[in-house]
Amino acid sequence: MKNKRPSREEIPAGKIPCHYCPGKCCRYFALPIDTPESHREYGFIRWFLLHEQATVFVDEKTWYLLVYSKCKYLDDATNLCGIYETRPKICRDYSSDKCEYEDHYVYEQYFELPEQIEEYAEAVLNSQRRQGIRSVP
Repeated sequence: MKNKRPSREEIPAGKIPCHYCPGKCCRYFALPIDTPESHREYGFIRWFLLHEQATVFVDEKTWYLLVYSKCKYLDDATNLCGIYETRPKICRDYSSDKCEYEDHYVYEQYFELPEQIEEYAEAVLNSQRRQGIRSVP
């Protein structure tokens, strides 16, 4: 039977979640993207989703491109940073206080397949068209 990962509250004093985590934050990166407003812009997102290991999500009304790609310096044996002392500033600024250790994170929207963004775009853009100035409620 596998060892159960302790909850954040069960982590011993002096230890951090990283010592028990599979290194989730080092296995992807997410970049903010413009909120799509046209068929053309949704087409760009569709293109992202045609690539392996790419997804798009919305969090607090901001759209992100998420690419699942393990950091070259994540140690496979320990799931810890292999260049911790010289890691980039973005890694230094990241805090384990609000990390994804618990697996409870839910996005407002999450798109993995190009068909999902096509359906969403049609629904959103058609809805906006119906809400024009001459629309009857």
